[in-house]
Amino acid sequence: MTKALFFDIDGTLVSFKTHRVPDSTIEAIGRAKTAGCLIFISTGRPVQLIDNIGAVEHLIDGYVTTNGAHCFSGDTLLFERTIPREDVEKMWEFSQKLGFSALFVGRNDIYVANKDEKMAAVIENLLNLPKMQDCHDISGLSGDDIYQISPVVNPQEEAMIMPSLPGCSSCRWSPAFMDVIPKGVDKARGIAAVAGHFGFGIDECMAFGDGGNDIAMLKAVGTGIAMGNSSDEVKAAADYVTTSVDDDGIYNGLRHFGII
Repeated sequence: MTKALFFDIDGTLVSFKTHRVPDSTIEAIGRAKTAGCLIFISTGRPVQLIDNIGAVEHLIDGYVTTNGAHCFSGDTLLFERTIPREDVEKMWEFSQKLGFSALFVGRNDIYVANKDEKMAAVIENLLNLPKMQDCHDISGLSGDDIYQISPVVNPQEEAMIMPSLPGCSSCRWSPAFMDVIPKGVDKARGIAAVAGHFGFGIDECMAFGDGGNDIAMLKAVGTGIAMGNSSDEVKAAADYVTTSVDDDGIYNGLRHFGII
């Protein structure tokens, strides 16, 4: 029996085309909640940048954020892990040496290194986020622990950088940038922490996702559902492929499994 539903945000709950939650998704999640399911977010976004789910926010029981590095329910911290300081400093050095933009997501704030047009196009325009200020010196990060770093680099640059960050792993849901997170962390690890807190098994969870950073959770939960707008790799990791986010994907997936 499915007791909990986990939803990625971008490309799953929220359309890349409209930057809003479709009406059918709002209806479906409301009906699932009424039917007794717990509702959770599982996203690569940090909590500071979750600004696009207002239509369903009142239904949410908890959050897996920054690809599993920071998980909470209300004011209760369920799990967190930060990037080793030496890896943060090494990534800053790479960004300055190679000249790429990078988003450093801290517990208290978000910092941007080398903000440029690529960063604006990927982070601000693709995700419909507010404009962020450039951080010109690593000392700006000194008082904060870092959950995640999102550099605007291609897969070849990723392969060159990651061996120098032994305390980290990487994942991608866009060819334009990667998310660097603490080693041993992913959305599946975050869901396990949430499940342990609420007292249900990970096999009693259903998850919806569309990106490469969703593969671990789709494989780990009892029922993993890929959106129709997912890549073939993501679809292959899922138990079921629903329609796209813009074609009532959440509604159709929940209806297919009898949740609503």
